[in-house]
Amino acid sequence: MCGIGGVMHHDPARPVNPDVLVAMAAIQYHRGPDGFGVKIMSDRGVGFTHARLSIIDLNPERGRQPFVSADGQYMIAHNGEFYDYKRIRADLTSLGYRFRSKSDTELTMHLSDRYGLEGALPHLRGEFAFALYERSKDRLTLVRDRFGVKPLYWTMTPEGLVFGSEIKVLFAHPAVQRRFSSEGLYHQLMQLIVPGTSAFEGIYAVEPGQMVIVERHDGQLQVKTKQYWDLNFPRQSERGQRLTDEEYIEELRSRFIEAVQLRLEADVPVACYLSGGIDSCTIMGIAAASQQSPVKAFTIGFDDRDYDETAIAREMAQATGADQDVLMVDGNQLYDHFARTIWHTERSIYNTFTVAKLLMSEHVNKAGYKVVVTGEGSDELFAGYPQLRLDMILHGMDDASPEERADLEDWLAESNRLFKGNLLAEKALDDPALTNLVGFTPSCLQSWLSASAYVPSLLHPDRRAATQNYSPGEAVAHALDREQIEGRHPLDKVQYIWIKTQFESQVLGWAGDRVDMANSMEARPPFLDHPLVEFAVTLPQNMRLRGRKDKYILRETMRELLPKALYERQKFAFMAPPSHTDPVKQRAMQALSATYLSKQAIEEAGLLDAAGVQKILQRHGDANTPVSDRVQLDAIINHMLSVQMLHKHFVGNDVPVVARDRAQERGWYAKDQLVVVT
Repeated sequence: MCGIGGVMHHDPARPVNPDVLVAMAAIQYHRGPDGFGVKIMSDRGVGFTHARLSIIDLNPERGRQPFVSADGQYMIAHNGEFYDYKRIRADLTSLGYRFRSKSDTELTMHLSDRYGLEGALPHLRGEFAFALYERSKDRLTLVRDRFGVKPLYWTMTPEGLVFGSEIKVLFAHPAVQRRFSSEGLYHQLMQLIVPGTSAFEGIYAVEPGQMVIVERHDGQLQVKTKQYWDLNFPRQSERGQRLTDEEYIEELRSRFIEAVQLRLEADVPVACYLSGGIDSCTIMGIAAASQQSPVKAFTIGFDDRDYDETAIAREMAQATGADQDVLMVDGNQLYDHFARTIWHTERSIYNTFTVAKLLMSEHVNKAGYKVVVTGEGSDELFAGYPQLRLDMILHGMDDASPEERADLEDWLAESNRLFKGNLLAEKALDDPALTNLVGFTPSCLQSWLSASAYVPSLLHPDRRAATQNYSPGEAVAHALDREQIEGRHPLDKVQYIWIKTQFESQVLGWAGDRVDMANSMEARPPFLDHPLVEFAVTLPQNMRLRGRKDKYILRETMRELLPKALYERQKFAFMAPPSHTDPVKQRAMQALSATYLSKQAIEEAGLLDAAGVQKILQRHGDANTPVSDRVQLDAIINHMLSVQMLHKHFVGNDVPVVARDRAQERGWYAKDQLVVVT
């Protein structure tokens, strides 16, 4: 895993500044501390840059990117991993292709030469984001993996297109403007964002499974997008004959074991993240069975019994003979490192477990590891989250009696009481645009949509006026593909919508890659192996949820690997204790608020309304406020802190100067690694 960046000018004769490219690499040094490279096609106005984290082919020169093909037709900068690369490389070698490195990245140029880029993509298995320039077509294509595990952003300037693995990489370019959009700010305060957008004006994310294609026409770059892969849950009318439970279980077992084993392949040691959940524990079990030596397992613990999972994680570690390392995190740490976390997430966060994940990746890095295998994706594929189960109860159980539904709904609410006002909305909400699209408003979006009621009073009057008639639900609904929703079972619909919204931007984004790579830590999620996913979307609903068992098929498939307590345990969302749960956290949050949410700080940023902010803080601090309301208000306070920090990091600071300074601090200079291709 690495960091990439680059430019393509409208005018091919316009020189590309190599020092800017080096600065774009240096500001994402955390993604690639093992070296950098810069290549420019001087006659095409195209330049790529790369910061390297060496995982495959550790040779510092042979694996240095960007790569240019021997005939000069292709240039690529790649972030991520392609699995099964040895087999593909052997196949291409037998067809006459010659490789100059052992890197998996080089595959893409040869596959594109043989099949065309679009034909090459089905061969690429893993987590990736890359830029490929094709000289013969004068075309730049930005490609992101099927789920968006790896980030990739782009923007258009008067000079041309600028792209990079993180938003700060774009901001390191002097031609890129740094300002919040009013709609982006609105969404930062309610957590839910519109797919493909960011907090900032004109800064776009390449969406999961998407290509952004950039071509020159009459001296101007034109941009179009194309979806090369999507989940494709079968329509209800297209579902074939149901297999037996045993057949589904054996198919999942085979695909899952292969997915885990592929992700243990590296030229450096590989560890596992281990929580008290079934997802990481099943991975731990397969990893332990696949390796000769004990697997290193890293676990986060909290100083609050309601949220701490270390006991059951220890039980799993002991059962597999893992070498477990537990990092205990307290309330002060969560707020002491909040601002540093926001520098990396580049968007607001609602819960400080993101900070805990950053501290964990730092701990893992110091322990000498660069790669961990993680459990993300299981809840999305097998409907583990309570909000997905709620929609199954409400909308997907045609044969259930009203009494059965009510009983299950009461049980779900009681067993997830800690998450009321967060994952589960306090009160049901109907959004007309989403109901029109789906048939009902998905529960997985309701708590965030309900938080939008607070947003107008929190916005600076100018921003409030600019969003007076704005509907966040309508914006999200418009960004979703109706073709992927129509005709599907209600559970399939809500899984798809969660994956396209909160999963990509939250679970994989600010709680995943961004805080892992903040400390040069590559995270590999085997549940998102696309052959496994393409099987999982065909599962009948009762193989995902059965009675009171969530993730039924995974539990049954891995039953022999799991301690009895874990096999019987319901899904528990990984989350840090909110600030109101103890005085230490409350004081730490208040100290941050005194700095970032003071009247002076708010006036300087020009984003928020000081009176509205003060009302939220007062209501949250009132012990008489209902607990579920305080849970929601805690998230809103985190959002307010986040946007103020985002402003300080990326608008208040001169980011191009920061980037140049970081290049000098690292001793990274264009003259050392620049290659000009003509």
